[in-house]
Order: sequence, then C-alpha cells, then structure tokens
Amino acid sequence: MRGQVRPDEHGDPVAAVLRAHRVGARLALATSGTTATSGTTSAVTSPLRRVLRTTQSWWATFPAYSDLTGVAAGARVWVPGPLRSTMNLFAAVHAAWVGADLVRDAADATHACLTPAQLVRRGPELPRGARVVVAGDHLPWQVAAEARAVGLGIDRYYGAAELSFVAAASDGGALRAFPGVEIEIRDAPVSGTIWVRSPWVCDGYDGPAGSLRRDAAGWATVGDVGRVEDGVLEVRGRPDAIITAGATVLVADVESVLTPAARGEVAVHAVPHPTLGQIVVATLTDGADRGRLELVSRERLPASHRPRVWRVVPELPLTAVGKLDRAALAR
Repeated sequence: MRGQVRPDEHGDPVAAVLRAHRVGARLALATSGTTATSGTTSAVTSPLRRVLRTTQSWWATFPAYSDLTGVAAGARVWVPGPLRSTMNLFAAVHAAWVGADLVRDAADATHACLTPAQLVRRGPELPRGARVVVAGDHLPWQVAAEARAVGLGIDRYYGAAELSFVAAASDGGALRAFPGVEIEIRDAPVSGTIWVRSPWVCDGYDGPAGSLRRDAAGWATVGDVGRVEDGVLEVRGRPDAIITAGATVLVADVESVLTPAARGEVAVHAVPHPTLGQIVVATLTDGADRGRLELVSRERLPASHRPRVWRVVPELPLTAVGKLDRAALAR
C-alpha cells in the first residue's frame, strides 16, 4: 500500500481518488466534523473523523452499483451535494469509471444521486424519465410515490461510510442484502442491531474513532437498528436516545411510528427540560399532520415516548451533505 489520499483536500476529489487507485494508495475519507443548516455558515462541531479504506473496496462494487442505478457510458449524472460526502464522491467516481458525465444542471440529467430530503426539495428539478438513486436508511413511501408520479425512477440503498453498501432496492422493491453482503440482527428477538459481514467494510479510522465495531468472526456494525423478515431489511436508523423523566426513549422507535403516518417530513429530537432532563419533541413540515400524528402517538406509543412538544417549520434543517441536522433542531 502506497500511502493515503485525502480526497477532500484536493481541488478535484474525483481525480484524487482515481489517482489513488492507480498507485495503490488507501483512501482517508472525511465523514464528520462540519455541520451546517441550509443557508447558514458551517460550524465545526466535532473532531474530523476519517474512514480508511482501499480503493478496491469501492471498485469491486461498481458493477453491482451499475446494475442497481442503470448508470452507464453516456449517462448524465447530477450529484448536487458536496463531494466531501462519501455518498456523493462514490457516485462521481463511479460515473468517471463507466464513462458517464457529471452535469451541473438537473434539467440536463438522466440520473441523479440524492438523499431523501434532497429528493423532496430538488427532485422536481429533474426531467421526466430521470432515474434517481436515493441513499439513506429510510425513504418515506409518500415521497417515493410522488417522485414516481412525476415520472422519476427511484432506486435506493442503505449503507454507511464505514460499511459501504449493506442493502439495496430496485424501483419499488424492498431492501435486500447488497451483493456480497451478509446481514444479521442481534441484541433483540425481532428488532435489534444490524451487523454485516462483507468485503466492502472499511479498514478502520485515521484519527478519532467512530461508531464502527467489529467481532472476531468478521462481522461489523455502526449501531443502526432494524429487522429482517424473509430477507427484507427494515432499517430504523441510529438509536439516538432521549432520557426523559428517567425513561430511555430511542428516537428510531418514535420516528418509525410517526413517519409512515405523515404527509410531510417528521423529525423527533430532544430539548432540555429543567425537571425532566429532556423532553421528546416532534418537528413537522406540514401543519396538517399534527392532529393525525398526535392521535397515532396516543394509540401506538407508551406515554414516555409521546412528543410533549409539536413544532411546525417550513423545512427541516440539513447538514452540508444533505442529512437531517439534529443539532440545529435542538438549538
């Protein structure tokens, strides 16, 4: 192995990755450290964390990614998020590998790589017939249905910077293990921690350690929770906990109940409370959802898990890479 390459420190991150592959250097991919809400100035909130991986751990997945997304020579790929994000950088490097072109204008695209939030906000910019790959642990069915109604094809995958691909679904399908990946659920009889074993897992970290854990049998996890039934993976997200009045409330447990019943976006988070420690808050983007979700929470959630505060905002704040900015919500 000939050294390390940090793509985010280069003017052309894609060229830096291609060069690293040619010379056999390892990638040191930045995955955290900067969080910014839409329209605000970025602020460093945590130490920069870098995931180490070989370029081959990406290259070996390119054929399966091509099959999933349909991106091939001559395609025009729109990647609106920053190439600092491993999701976006991977899509851009893959486009270069197959001979596709990156485009700046969504109207020129045949394919796109978006987060679920970006699909809601920027999907309408794409032309009818464009095919979108959505990266993330959850794509609300309403969002996917609305995208398909305007003529977009939707493929999706779930993974992590440390794990690479875990599961994928072609247009309208359910998440199943990505080629070469084994999935196991631990710590609970039905829904528990998602563990994977695959050749695509990273080599570890350069600098501060992250959430990656391994065992002696070659399995790895980043702590996401979910369940598998008949080979279909349901991801419930990272089990962020809210401690309220002595009860531990997992954000994933509350969002898994509220999100399917909402027309708009939903984010569950905590705010400090002088006597209870924290309280559960639900922030919505569609005010019409509130009455329905309050009813759902009373019917399906224990009292400790029900939001005590309901807020409506025009849009949920996102980090610079297009993911939900929970820190901004808490502020």
